[in-house]
Amino acid sequence: MNLALLFEEDFVTADRAVLTGRRLSHLHEVLKVTEGDLIPVGRVNGDIGTGRIVSLTSAQADILVDLADPPPPPLPLTLILAMPRPKMFRRVLQTCATLGVKDIWLINSYKVEKSFWQTPWLSDDNLRENITLGLEQARDTILPEVQTRKLFKPFVEDELPTLLQGKRALVAHPGTATPCPAHLDQPVALCVGPEGGFTPYEVGKLEEAGCESVHLGPRILRVETAVPVLISRLLDACR
Repeated sequence: MNLALLFEEDFVTADRAVLTGRRLSHLHEVLKVTEGDLIPVGRVNGDIGTGRIVSLTSAQADILVDLADPPPPPLPLTLILAMPRPKMFRRVLQTCATLGVKDIWLINSYKVEKSFWQTPWLSDDNLRENITLGLEQARDTILPEVQTRKLFKPFVEDELPTLLQGKRALVAHPGTATPCPAHLDQPVALCVGPEGGFTPYEVGKLEEAGCESVHLGPRILRVETAVPVLISRLLDACR
């Protein structure tokens, strides 16, 4: 936890907040803070700064908040991701939040098992928890928006063309002739398939909507590896 992310319900006054649960445990067990210490904090969808520990007990930490700096700029990236396996999805979501992705669309694909959509990781509470972990890692405060579309064809035909307007639209597809571009200075829409990749039919529909198929080389990568590699290559996410 490189930053304690503060939600509206944490504030008891305009500049005072109370930390409990996981964040309190981190203060005690990892940071080992005492009263008077400063910790990095940020308000959800707002500025970042410091919090001074006013009082600290086993039940809660009361902090005096001073927020003066903006969060890191978001990436100009729309990520369109075939719903990953549940265990992988949690890691991918945290990584995307850490890298600054703010627009995430989870879509269906032929190789996405129906059971994936039943995962508890898609609940609002679990989405918030994993997004929070990713943001805290990066010292960011801006919550990504996560949308789900369980029907591939209606999404690609009815929504995707509009979503791609004004963006360089790419679909990661091993075996295609075009290498993935690097260091782009324009908004990007990136489509990433499931384990095993999009089917030829799906790639064709994505290309019809305006996407260009690109590859990362001869190695076949897992989704949890491909996503951060692609994002960092396209937009210098870690610069």
